[in-house]
Amino acid sequence: MRSTAPGPQPEAPRPGRWLALAVLALAVLLIAVDATVLGLATPFLSEDLRPSGTQLLWIGDVYSFVIAGLLVSMGSLGDRIGRKKLLLCGAVAFGAVSVLNAYATSAEMMIAARALLGVAGATLMPSTLALIRNLFHDPKERSLAIGIWGAMASAGAAVGPVVGGVLLQNFWWGSVFLINLPVMAVLVVVGVKLLPESRDPAPGPWDLLSVVLSMIGIVAIVYAVKEAAAYGFRWSFLLAGVAGVLALTWFVRRQLKLPKPLLDMRLFHHRGFSGAVLADLLTVLGLSGLVFFLSQFLQLVQGRDPLEAGLAELPAAVGAVTAGLLAGRAARRWSVRSVVAGGLAAIGVALAVLVWLHAGTAYPVLGASLLIVGVGAGFSFTVTADVILSSVPKEQAGAASAVSETAYELGAALGIALLGSIVTGVYRGFTIPAGVPAGPADAAHDSLGGAVEAAAELPAERGAALLASAQEAFVDGLRIAAGVGAAVLLATAVAAWFLLRGQELEEGYGGAPHEAGDLADSGTAHGRSH
Repeated sequence: MRSTAPGPQPEAPRPGRWLALAVLALAVLLIAVDATVLGLATPFLSEDLRPSGTQLLWIGDVYSFVIAGLLVSMGSLGDRIGRKKLLLCGAVAFGAVSVLNAYATSAEMMIAARALLGVAGATLMPSTLALIRNLFHDPKERSLAIGIWGAMASAGAAVGPVVGGVLLQNFWWGSVFLINLPVMAVLVVVGVKLLPESRDPAPGPWDLLSVVLSMIGIVAIVYAVKEAAAYGFRWSFLLAGVAGVLALTWFVRRQLKLPKPLLDMRLFHHRGFSGAVLADLLTVLGLSGLVFFLSQFLQLVQGRDPLEAGLAELPAAVGAVTAGLLAGRAARRWSVRSVVAGGLAAIGVALAVLVWLHAGTAYPVLGASLLIVGVGAGFSFTVTADVILSSVPKEQAGAASAVSETAYELGAALGIALLGSIVTGVYRGFTIPAGVPAGPADAAHDSLGGAVEAAAELPAERGAALLASAQEAFVDGLRIAAGVGAAVLLATAVAAWFLLRGQELEEGYGGAPHEAGDLADSGTAHGRSH
């Protein structure tokens, strides 16, 4: 029977909170647009900078590596110095480094610029969710705000390819990074006036050793997985992996001893929190490698121009926006685990369909699969973000948001590393047609973009044979990656069904607390028993 004892009085709604949310949505839009236009610009970037296949993967995933390594530290820093301050500083840095990306003159410079962009991105991402946790005290309003936040990320995924396609057809590839500048300018100017400052009132010192340990641990492990997937076993990769595990072990043990840790490990004792984080990580892992190569498939295999390729990817964003706005209501009507597990299973089925992908696959099949992927992702990501945020006291919102975003970025890095390496490995094994000189053959084996360039320099018949062989190998790798991604998503759906059992979202002011709230409400009562 529900207790009738009076609980704590709800906090009054904050004036201007919806306008403030619009500013935070701009930051999310900025990050999402940047992530999607890179895939579209890859063929042009390959032609100009001539990266090797490995360098191309680094350009794609070093951004995620750096973000994954720094998110926990930056989330905790925002709790200490103020989330608004960190967000606005990060936005300025993000815009400035975007210029460096736009004018990169070599593959090495591009990799370095993407890494610096990751540092700036790590300051933005946890701040947006943490500020939402502090802006919206009513659980139903917060669910809608998180849905809008997620919808803007999906809208960025839609706007990025279309705007990027227009830019790429009229300007050079660097222009796709310069679109960050006006968004950044609006974010800073409006954010200064509208965003409230929030921080942990008693955060304790920022432990620099913990910052270093988390960065070394995550980056070393992701590096080891990526390189081993690409090149097979080497002692250097094993040593990097061991170093990463040792660094993270030391990090965890240190957090358990510090009176004010960088990351409160007790959060993971809650099944709903841990289940939501794991679901995010594995979902992105299963999706990201495929998504990274999809733009190349549309342009370099099916021959679409950049704008057409961007429009072709639109169904995923439309599905994600729609599902994200409905996710909170759906989770309250049915259950958290039904919505999350159902969304993940839908993505898995859509990826399984792509196992039959070939160069001539009709667009309705691709479009329908992308729509289902978008709907599944919109439902699952929105609800898991709500669960994660609701599981902690609002003073720790930055750290909890950072854990959520770390899972996302770590999943993206591992997905590009593992699934991307599958595509690259299968691709590099294709047979060069007879009569193709060594130079063009090496360029073709490096990447599909290199094969397109090499084929253009050969006599028509020989070039067509080389390109057809390269495209067939690329699609073979894509099919295998889709199958692996489908298996990961379906397994994650089963895990989410059990891990999120009994999890509910709060009903609103005065409603019964959901299971996740137990941790937030009893954090000080439980103490630290380690």
